[in-house]
Amino acid sequence: MSDYKQIIDKLDWEKSNGLIPVIVQNLDGDVLTLGYMNKEALNKTLETKYVHYYSRSKERVRMKGETSGNYQKLKEVYVDCDNDTLLLKVDQTGPACHLGTKSCFRKIEQIDKVPESNIDYSLDFLNQLKEIIKDRKKNPKEGSYTTYLFNEGKEKIYKKFGEEAVEVLVAPNRERTIYETADMIYHLLVLLTYEGIDIAEVVQELKKRHSPEGGK
Repeated sequence: MSDYKQIIDKLDWEKSNGLIPVIVQNLDGDVLTLGYMNKEALNKTLETKYVHYYSRSKERVRMKGETSGNYQKLKEVYVDCDNDTLLLKVDQTGPACHLGTKSCFRKIEQIDKVPESNIDYSLDFLNQLKEIIKDRKKNPKEGSYTTYLFNEGKEKIYKKFGEEAVEVLVAPNRERTIYETADMIYHLLVLLTYEGIDIAEVVQELKKRHSPEGGK
């Protein structure tokens, strides 16, 4: 933090209630997107050289590409004359837009021509499911299968996860593999919750083994 603190502190964070708009261009000069950063997002961007934004809808800092793999490698940073807007030049991996297009911008004549998103953000649902499972552990609910598993204890939970993992291995086709994998992931989340392990800890372990520049 100390390396970038002076730079970050010189920006006018008060004008937009702690957020600064960020214009992002690729190396050819094409405008890719407009996002927002708070101090934490900018610090992480400068430290890691991968662009992080503050998500106003999710109210958290996120790295661009954390679910889609469409990373933005930071190359250059510019600040405007009022110190309240940033311009980033990046090396973009994949499409910049969540709709799967190169840029988030299109000609105004094409305002009604919005392509369907081809990116699945179902990892957000995994987070929701995790919270539901944690709540069932703390607040048992009559008739809940999750509550039943917690009441049965470790042996039952581990046995069910093992059974579902085998079902994935022997699934006869694509559709069945998807179905059985969903069962397996659910039971894995129950197992982790039983052991007091958050799925975020597993993600952190994966991050240690992998970086956008290479690795597994």
